[in-house]
Amino acid sequence: MSLCSKEEKAIQDIIQACKEKKAIQDIIQACKEKKAIQDIIQACKEKKAIQDIIQACKEKKAIQDIIETCEEKKAIQDIIQACKEKKAIQDIIQACKEKKAIQDIIQACKEKKAIQDIIQACKEKKAIQDIIQTTEQSKDYYFKDLAISVVKINSIPTDHLLPVTAPKVSDKTRTVQTWIPVEPFLNLSGAEQKFGIVTYNSSQQFNQRNASIMSEVIRIEVVGRDFVNLTNPLKIRFPVNSYINDTNKSYIYSCQYYDEQGNNTWKTDGCNTTQINDTVVGCSCDHMTPFAVLLVEVNDIDVQQWEILSYISYVGCSLSAVFSASSILSFIFNRNARAEVSSSIHVSLSGALFLLNLSFMFSEWAATLTVKEVCVFIAVTIHYSLLCSFTWMAIEALHLYLLLARVFNIYIKYYMFKLSLIGWGVPAVLVGSLLSVQQHTRPFYGTNNVTLSNSNATNPVCWITEPLILYGVNLSYFTIIFVFNTVVLITVSRQIFKLKKLDNKHKKIPVKDFSTVLGLMCLMGTSWGLVFLGSGYTSYPILYIFCISNTMQGFSIFLWLCRTARPEKQKAAHTKSASTLDTFTIEKQKESR
Repeated sequence: MSLCSKEEKAIQDIIQACKEKKAIQDIIQACKEKKAIQDIIQACKEKKAIQDIIQACKEKKAIQDIIETCEEKKAIQDIIQACKEKKAIQDIIQACKEKKAIQDIIQACKEKKAIQDIIQACKEKKAIQDIIQTTEQSKDYYFKDLAISVVKINSIPTDHLLPVTAPKVSDKTRTVQTWIPVEPFLNLSGAEQKFGIVTYNSSQQFNQRNASIMSEVIRIEVVGRDFVNLTNPLKIRFPVNSYINDTNKSYIYSCQYYDEQGNNTWKTDGCNTTQINDTVVGCSCDHMTPFAVLLVEVNDIDVQQWEILSYISYVGCSLSAVFSASSILSFIFNRNARAEVSSSIHVSLSGALFLLNLSFMFSEWAATLTVKEVCVFIAVTIHYSLLCSFTWMAIEALHLYLLLARVFNIYIKYYMFKLSLIGWGVPAVLVGSLLSVQQHTRPFYGTNNVTLSNSNATNPVCWITEPLILYGVNLSYFTIIFVFNTVVLITVSRQIFKLKKLDNKHKKIPVKDFSTVLGLMCLMGTSWGLVFLGSGYTSYPILYIFCISNTMQGFSIFLWLCRTARPEKQKAAHTKSASTLDTFTIEKQKESR
């Protein structure tokens, strides 16, 4: 190869290397430019991201501003609402204050009116006495609001009662007949043997507490004397208004007098009421004051009498519960007592009375609780235990009849078990049925408010709230048992007299203690029969006797168990005829054969 060829080849190589270097530089340049472009793009992206972030922040801030504005608006609305509520509360308080002020004004007006009426009554009474004092012979005086008959006693009736017709104020005034006792006037001088009868045209001045006055108001006035505790009472016959009772409460006419010397209320002290017919009521009172016939609720009890009866009931029920529990415990630990059906029946009755007394003592307390279910439970327990007590009283009577009247013909399989099913099961079915029925009607058990007379107060107790259930179930149930026990008492008494005659001839014939049998019959429900005497208007003697005798029934049964458990009586019982063995012993003897 020539030198020129070599140089040409070297130059070409150099040119080629230069071209390649240029290409490489171009590539590098291109890469740099691409990287720059990418950087620019990346920068643009980052700027866009930053702008997006800034925009998002702006939007978030705007949202926060909106939320803040809404919260402030809500807070403002809450403040406005609170102000409105506060204003409303203030308005209510102001209205209550105004209402209280109005009530105080009304009460003050009523009190002022009452004081004015009292002053007017005193002036009126003084004027009436002046008229009586200045009148020498019998004479009638007629005024706009009242009429006065001044009566001079010229002769003494044979029955010492002077018939006088009360004067009429107008043609609309009904005729009131009076019979005035003349005995208080016998020791007076002739000029003083006179009195006045006043008939009022309206009863408004005597109606301070919205009493239901159903007749004319009359006054028997004697100058300078107050006739009280009369041996021969004053008698009055009032025509009365008829009334329609559209409530569940019971009402009755009541003769009452207006106590002007006390608290200006109508009272019943010293007055007896006899309803002659539907339109006439007879009154008999041992003093001379203003009189009228009022319509009163039958079940009203005086506040003081209620407190006394409550104390007696709680003390009696506490003692009865303690001794009933003692009877049950003595039965459990006395092996001989557990072998006798008679003792088992006595203890079952003691158990029912223990439950009754215990639940009764919680009746007033449970009525004050806000949890109404407790009161309902107490009321149901009282009702169930009361029906159980009545049922076991009937079982006591039945068992006595079997022991005394059918001594040799008593064998009943599972006798005590069947009696227990009756004694505890029948009341459970009745009470359970009532609880099932009340689910579809109004409740039968709960708080029952007892209204106290001479007061606006009521005393809440847990008991039956529906009068139809109270009288339809309880009274009917007890009436059947009471009639049954009375028939058994008569039958047993006749059998006792027969055994007594036989005992006088044959000393081996066992005869039970008559007084013990009769006393046990009384413990088995006779004292509960006082409920029939206490129906109608409240009779406090009957209430006291009823309260004392029935709350002490558990104590009486305990005494009976102690008496029959004495060793000498047990020994005597074993030595006598088998006719005195109770049903359980006879049953065991027959099973052993």
